[in-house]
Amino acid sequence: MATSWQGLWAYRSYLIVLFLPIFLLPLPILIPRKEAYCAYAIILMALLWCTEALPLAVTALFPLILFPMMDVMDATEVCLEYLKDSNILFMGGLMVATAVEHWNLHKRIALRVLLTIGVRPAMLILGFMLVTAFLSMWISNTATSAMMLPIAHAVLEQLHKAPPDPEVGSDNPTFELQEPSPEKEPTKTDNAQVRPVAPAPSEPRAQKSQEQLRFTQCLSLCVCYSASIGGIATLTGTTPNLVLQGQVNSIFPENPNMVNFATWFGFAFPTMIILLLLAWLWLQILFLGFNFRKNFGFGDQEQGHQRAAFQVIQREHKLLGPMSFAEKSVTTLFVILVVLWFTREPGFFEGWGNLAFANDNGESMVSDGTVAIFIGVMMFIVPSSFPGLTQDPENPGKLKAPPALLTWKTVNDKMPWNIIFLLGGGFALAKGSEESGLSAWLGDKLLPLQNVPQPAIAFILCLMMATFTECTSNVATTTLFLPILASMAQAICIHPLYVMLPCTLAASLAFMLPVATPSNAIVFSFGDLKVSDMARAGFLLNVIGVLVIMLAINSWSYPIFDLYNFPSWAYSNATAHCFQHPPTTSTPQP
Repeated sequence: MATSWQGLWAYRSYLIVLFLPIFLLPLPILIPRKEAYCAYAIILMALLWCTEALPLAVTALFPLILFPMMDVMDATEVCLEYLKDSNILFMGGLMVATAVEHWNLHKRIALRVLLTIGVRPAMLILGFMLVTAFLSMWISNTATSAMMLPIAHAVLEQLHKAPPDPEVGSDNPTFELQEPSPEKEPTKTDNAQVRPVAPAPSEPRAQKSQEQLRFTQCLSLCVCYSASIGGIATLTGTTPNLVLQGQVNSIFPENPNMVNFATWFGFAFPTMIILLLLAWLWLQILFLGFNFRKNFGFGDQEQGHQRAAFQVIQREHKLLGPMSFAEKSVTTLFVILVVLWFTREPGFFEGWGNLAFANDNGESMVSDGTVAIFIGVMMFIVPSSFPGLTQDPENPGKLKAPPALLTWKTVNDKMPWNIIFLLGGGFALAKGSEESGLSAWLGDKLLPLQNVPQPAIAFILCLMMATFTECTSNVATTTLFLPILASMAQAICIHPLYVMLPCTLAASLAFMLPVATPSNAIVFSFGDLKVSDMARAGFLLNVIGVLVIMLAINSWSYPIFDLYNFPSWAYSNATAHCFQHPPTTSTPQP
């Protein structure tokens, strides 16, 4: 009997994929309407995403099969949803991030910041959190964590052992990040599946003092938490942000480009800073206690250890040498990218997109995706050294030009193509919900929420999203819920962004479980942590995160996104009452 159960369990993925569509068939059979057909596809995909019986990207392809067969949407219309502007922005941003990683610019930034901050306990934690959050604003959260953790553990090695003899120089092998030199061979690791090589601990856990163990846990958790927090600050920082942009543009095509790089940064960056500082204080109190004098390094007993740890960082920074031509070129192009993003259509003045590339209505013809792809293409044009002629080893006697800053092999190895399909599947679901009438049906059912105060609605939804994202992919979570939230907002006559923005940020608050994000899993794999340690630290941080998001959406987000009234671009036949009889619970003035 036990063997039979084991066999069924081994084949559980096949059984789920086979029987789940059959189990859900009564829905479209008993209710032969487009709304039910679309609901069938959404429920099926949601359950497959939650169980991961199929790869997430494969499940995201289901609308291409189900919608045309069920007469929800034409196949050509569905296909167009899989490569929208948000996907292009994601691809362009990843190209630039790949160049930053490939030429080790992120490592130079990290070491430079740590040298500036110092290695006193509280300041060391703050330094790691700041640099991790900054890097995760631009490159993959997973790759950021994989790079920062070996640095953190190398510093801990020095802090937790006797100071070395200054006369005897010794390299710290645990500090080596085992990254190939960009001149030799590009990194072969996929962004979505980065697996760090954990440093070999110099002493068993049992031999560590409780104080050392707590500091190790604190420094490890600060890396993965700040990677998740930093990702919310920019539109390209984490995939749910791009899901929101794509869903808003798909569901509300008349919106005046409300969610772009500049407006998102103005809303999310202050939120990230506040949450990062509160997380720093919480982790410090939880693991280091209330002795702030000791935490900030006032005392002589630890000076030797701190000096040794500082020397490790200093030595590794010197090993990088002066900035190469490639690093300077990547830095220049990166700065140009950010400036172009901010000034394209900032909202409070005429951007270059409106002035130079406007259509007949004065709207910008270029998008953030256009800018990202332009800089990404430049990475393939600019050489990696100047002058850079060398002997071609394959053709003796002939000169060879240096490779460009990026090669297609490098980009192809690092590009998470699965996320692009996942984004496209989400956009297809949103469009199918609108075309089938499912969105309008959901809006009717949610009308009773009109009597609930809007801040209470946003708070409850944020808590729900933060809880749900602990168990499922944050991309899948936002993909499933954002169309429903848009329908709810239209039904109860509130600005759609008032509920969609905070819920998108809440989807990044995955702090409690190792399986919640790849960053958490990487930290957990390094040892010295139990699930209870992460859950204890992450529970209150989730609550703090939701409260900070509520502060943001009820204050400075109002002028940025014009949340004062229900917008005309969100109008539909189901929302005519919003303009005839404005709701009594109007959006509060900040």
